[in-house]
Amino acid sequence: MNAYSQLPDLSPALPELFLAIGALALLMIGVFGGRKITPYVTALSVALLAVAALPLLLPAQFGITETQSFHGAFVLDGFARYLKLLTLIGSGFAIAMSVAFARNENFERFEYPVLIVLSTLGMLLMLSANDLITLYLGLELSSLALYVIAAFNRDSVRSTEAGLKYFVLGSVSSGMLLYGMSLVYGFTGQTGFAAIAAAVAAQGGSSLGLIFGLVFILAGLAFKISAVPFHMWTPDVYEGAPTPVTAFFAAAPKIAAMGLMTRVVIEAFEPVTHDWQQIVVFISIASMALGAFAAIGQKNIKRLMAYSSIGHMGFALVGLAAGSKAGVEGVIIYMTAYLAMTLGAFACILSMRRKDGMVEEISDLAGLSRTNLPMAVLLGILMFSLAGIPPFVGFFAKFYVFLAAVEAGLYPLAVIGMLASVVGAYYYLRICKVMFFDEPARQFLPMPVELKFTLGLSSAFVVFFVVFAGSIVEMAGTAAGTLF
Repeated sequence: MNAYSQLPDLSPALPELFLAIGALALLMIGVFGGRKITPYVTALSVALLAVAALPLLLPAQFGITETQSFHGAFVLDGFARYLKLLTLIGSGFAIAMSVAFARNENFERFEYPVLIVLSTLGMLLMLSANDLITLYLGLELSSLALYVIAAFNRDSVRSTEAGLKYFVLGSVSSGMLLYGMSLVYGFTGQTGFAAIAAAVAAQGGSSLGLIFGLVFILAGLAFKISAVPFHMWTPDVYEGAPTPVTAFFAAAPKIAAMGLMTRVVIEAFEPVTHDWQQIVVFISIASMALGAFAAIGQKNIKRLMAYSSIGHMGFALVGLAAGSKAGVEGVIIYMTAYLAMTLGAFACILSMRRKDGMVEEISDLAGLSRTNLPMAVLLGILMFSLAGIPPFVGFFAKFYVFLAAVEAGLYPLAVIGMLASVVGAYYYLRICKVMFFDEPARQFLPMPVELKFTLGLSSAFVVFFVVFAGSIVEMAGTAAGTLF
């Protein structure tokens, strides 16, 4: 009886268990069914992600309480639940959006949705990590699957190069992260986040060794959100990887990594807030500046979205730099808005197909308003939102992170963020100018139904956010409150 009483409570990890068992089952179905069964594996993968979301949406019905498990290494709280739901939504839409591309580009293999499910499992672990060891397990499980899908198109040199570049740089970042974790363990004697915070507080502040450990941990995590100066993989991997893979990279992994970074600095390093705040302020300013200026000269829309993503991570870090409940609330709202805008934009990019294949140049969107007005209008709305122009969701997202920075006294950071927004607006509005004022290029093929659905849903969220903003802000506030 004593042996069984030591077993951890598995109910907080139900979504992870569903994904782990489901991924193994789908792998077996794919192996024995062959290529002809791939569409069914794809549909079942989306269904599996939806099933994994149910315990998070309806915890009471599944007998789940917000608690710690696995001897404190795994935590399920409001913060984890909210961001896990966002991650599952991002992964589900990424799989669904790949269907037409896979069919047309000889990309239809059952391993692709299974790898996304396994990567999502790692992301959910990251968001519930309450210990350095759990953090690393989740991060590596997620990353290993990402390395493979970046190079998934074996017939493309660009895809193979993207996968190799991501793997090599990702391995370096993992090494930096591990080194930082070993330093923190060496100077505190703890791996649990709460225990690390208690040990640091007991020491009366930070030692030089602990600061080095903190810097290396933040460097490893900054790589995962592609923040400057650890962004070097992003443009090449975004451009080289197959477009549905790029859509996935831009959405779910960013949310999980940002959530993990937030939990680490707020919970484990709260006693040395002033030290990590300086690092976060620096990478936030650098990311916003590079994202704003480097995208101006881009001609490939996937590379432009890569630099846009770097800039947006910089804006989200403005909220984290505040180090307050309002700041974390701003980060959560920002990542919610970012997911909707990114999925909609990539639905349009995946629709840039002519009879002779996919196109990726911004010039290919020329005159889209005269060949496909609904797509041009909706993509225009998404670009306005990404630029942070009211009354769309992107404006409110930036408003909440800048407000948190001002409340924390970080006035220069908020001002630099606003200036970076103005510069960044140029390249988003340039896309609108190309679509509405340039001479029409050749017409695209009709948009597949799953992309229409994704674009319609994300555009509706972007436009009508102002109507239900109160409930989302309230949920974000409740989620942020669990860290404080």
